Amino acid sequence: MSTTWVAGFRSAVLSPHEAIQIKPSRGFHDQTLRQVLHLDGGGKALRVLLSNEYGKEPLVVGAARLGLRTADGAVDPATDAALSFGGATEVVIPVGERVQSDPVTLAVSGGADVALTLYLPGDTGLATFSHTPSQNAYLLPGNAVGADFSDAEEIDGRYFVAGVDVLAPEGTAIAVAFGDSWFEGTGTSTGTNRRFPNLLNRRLHRGWVVNQGIGGNRLLTDEVGVRGLARFERDVLQVPGVTHVLFHFGLNDVGLPGMSGEPPATAEDLISGFTTLAGQARSRGLTTIGMTMGPYAGTIYPGVDSPEGRAVRREVNAWLRTSTVFDAVVDIAATVQDPDAPDFIRADLDSGDHLHLNDAGAQAIAAAVDLAYLRL
Repeated sequence: MSTTWVAGFRSAVLSPHEAIQIKPSRGFHDQTLRQVLHLDGGGKALRVLLSNEYGKEPLVVGAARLGLRTADGAVDPATDAALSFGGATEVVIPVGERVQSDPVTLAVSGGADVALTLYLPGDTGLATFSHTPSQNAYLLPGNAVGADFSDAEEIDGRYFVAGVDVLAPEGTAIAVAFGDSWFEGTGTSTGTNRRFPNLLNRRLHRGWVVNQGIGGNRLLTDEVGVRGLARFERDVLQVPGVTHVLFHFGLNDVGLPGMSGEPPATAEDLISGFTTLAGQARSRGLTTIGMTMGPYAGTIYPGVDSPEGRAVRREVNAWLRTSTVFDAVVDIAATVQDPDAPDFIRADLDSGDHLHLNDAGAQAIAAAVDLAYLRL
């Protein structure tokens, strides 16, 4: 059977300064960082994609290892292997760039957790990172790539890693979940892999969904991460093996401006943005699946909920439900809204902040996707 490299895991990265008001990044110096990466699909070999896209100085990785995670920060020693980059065990990643490791032979199944261990000998400065991955990482002082990490400090966030590719059967289909915190998994239980894409993957058979959500990300405006319209090329079109794309945007465009006293994005601008993305995806032969904007009324975040924003959400959702811009539309808003107050999340699906879904809510929207749309 012929094989090809496809995305087995993705993490959409952002500048440490873009999320500063939500959760700042951090730096490292003479420390070893171990990160748990949940593979969306499996294969015969792996390669890792590291990023210094938003660093201010070249990033030195003194050593890197990859193996199957057993529990917490522990790694199965029989699978633990050194990573190399162009044959070298140390790599310097220039400012603004990504570097891919050499392949490592390691058979993994979809849903497995791998542990990526990085020794960072110098002062990294604030890290290129993912700020709400719903997964803790582990940190030890010095060069501890061979340690068991039983006494490691637990930290949140995901740093310097943008993806893992797997060597899978040729023709494996990859869908990208491209959007905001409803995809990234904010509100779901940390360390349990109950984000929407994880749960949808458990229903699939011939391909899988990789997660390119960024909490706080907007479709139209750079702020928490590069806007969706601008990162589409990097985070969707450049993903190896991509065949489908799911979209969920708009909540931050209508809500976050209110935190600084600005008006929400207009329905016309959001519709134009969705239309542009759908057209770009179709021009590259991708199947497009839109999703209605979820409810968020009564959220605890000051300024986010407004009558104007609610009206925009309703108008955009009405357009999404009837538009033919996307190949298919999943009405996740109808799935999770309170039937008696449709601007609100149903209480049993609410994470508690009235903006994000809990585990049951993520399960509900994963179950709402008609698998005929994906054919995976």
